[in-house]
Amino acid sequence: MPGSLHVHVMDGTHLNVRVVSDQGATLSLIGELTDLEPTVESGGVLESNPALLRNMWAHAKTWYTARATSNVDALSVADPDEQKAAIKFIERARKMAQKRADDYGKTAQWIADVADDVSLLDVEHGWCSSCFTQSEHRKSNRPVGQLPVYVCQACGSPTLPCVALGCDNLAVRDRGAIRIPQFCAEHRHDIPGFEKADGPFGDLHDYEDFLRYEEPDLDKASKITIGAALALGVAVPLTLLAAPAIGGAIGSLGFFGGLSGAAASAHGLALLGGGSLAAGGLGMAGGTAVVTAVGAAVGGALGASVSNAYVREDKSFRIDLLRPGNGGVPVVVANGFLTDGEGEKWGGWKAIVSDRYPDSPVYRVRWGSKELRDVGVFGAGIAGKAGGVAAAQAAAAVATKIGGKLMGGLIGPALIATDLAKNPWHVAKSRADKTGVIVGDLLARTNAESYVLIGHSLGARVMVVAAQTLGTKPGGPRIQSAHLLGAAIGAESNWDGLTAAVDEVVYGYHSRNDAVLKYVYRTAQFGETAAGLTGFTPASGKLQNVDVTDQVATHSDYQGAVRLV
Repeated sequence: MPGSLHVHVMDGTHLNVRVVSDQGATLSLIGELTDLEPTVESGGVLESNPALLRNMWAHAKTWYTARATSNVDALSVADPDEQKAAIKFIERARKMAQKRADDYGKTAQWIADVADDVSLLDVEHGWCSSCFTQSEHRKSNRPVGQLPVYVCQACGSPTLPCVALGCDNLAVRDRGAIRIPQFCAEHRHDIPGFEKADGPFGDLHDYEDFLRYEEPDLDKASKITIGAALALGVAVPLTLLAAPAIGGAIGSLGFFGGLSGAAASAHGLALLGGGSLAAGGLGMAGGTAVVTAVGAAVGGALGASVSNAYVREDKSFRIDLLRPGNGGVPVVVANGFLTDGEGEKWGGWKAIVSDRYPDSPVYRVRWGSKELRDVGVFGAGIAGKAGGVAAAQAAAAVATKIGGKLMGGLIGPALIATDLAKNPWHVAKSRADKTGVIVGDLLARTNAESYVLIGHSLGARVMVVAAQTLGTKPGGPRIQSAHLLGAAIGAESNWDGLTAAVDEVVYGYHSRNDAVLKYVYRTAQFGETAAGLTGFTPASGKLQNVDVTDQVATHSDYQGAVRLV
């Protein structure tokens, strides 16, 4: 009989989601919309499958979000043009939530169908390409004529033996017909290597060796070979039309609470924002939550998978050793737009860093060169042209009205951001958030006891996310202090995650003269005030604001005008 999946709203935001497999096994989950994990109301053989539980819960949450989203708030906006813009935002957000709900629902149903009856005798042992652990994989007793599928007993994901000659690892198995040979995460280059993915690598400049692949990319080679054969009309053996990868649907985005390592192997960067690098994504909150909320992700195999995917996507990413140092705490710097200094080794940091940390080894994070260049032109164009400031102020006022209506309910900045894929600021901001997670993961693998983080503009944003990410790794390196100059990040937030990761003080250098943050940032962020303009709120003993208004006249002046505390 066909399986089924249904969600019911029982009381306000109290949800119940129930799945029935095609062989009659059932599982029912309940919980509040805000719960990270649901409670099992009733179950049996299916309730011990983590991938199923997380996909069901992600389906329930996104299903609810799609239906709870309303145009009512938009109708309260008086101006007709503003109202149209608000409705457009909401409609796109609703469609996106429904698409995610459908994806999670299909995957949950597939897992339920294959996991309710597995063999105790037909078993494979090897690395799982979904959870990146060595585990037992039991074959599902599927109807005659269907292609084989195994179930990982660690994470619950459907798997299939890797087709690489002599490989004992398990690939991720998608539902439906098989189209191409399926390889494990190692032979797909989703991960540098199973053995080393969960371990350290020494000094920070050793990261390239850590990310070097242990095996050839057979998945890419097979697609090229089969594609060429099909194009020429050559018959391809049925065994090579095998299948697929469960895609990013196993697990969910941190924003919605369902989490699983499988999404990392298939989506990589999608984990860090719910979409491609250029799509805006969930930003810092989503990116950091997804990578860290799964437990030992930072500095572990899942973190390695995401780092690997990101580095493949951003060809400009690298970490340069600028100076070896003489026993001081290692310093890591990152530029933002307008001070990227792509052609200059130090990127403008040499004097300001050497003055404060003369004995420290210094590393520079290079990232998002294209995005920083695009947003630099964007910012200069708005803030520099005659009349541009007034236009930006007007646009910010409109954004504040609409944004306030949207963000006060279920449609938050995470969903709206995906509608701004062509806005250079949002693309660069998303890249900064993801870079911060990757830097945090790499720092977590080093043998250093602590670091000093320094960043300007979006580079300061990178360092905030890196500190928050690193802070979730028990026993990992600490952040001695952080210096954030003209930070392109919202001023008001709960900064406990940031300060908890730092032993001494986070210094936020801000200038009220910064027209880029005053107008461009505020416009792009729906009226949000940047920390680099007014300081962080709330400040504390470990988060101190440094007013440099008298020294800093423009957004690009910080490095030459400020002395680090």
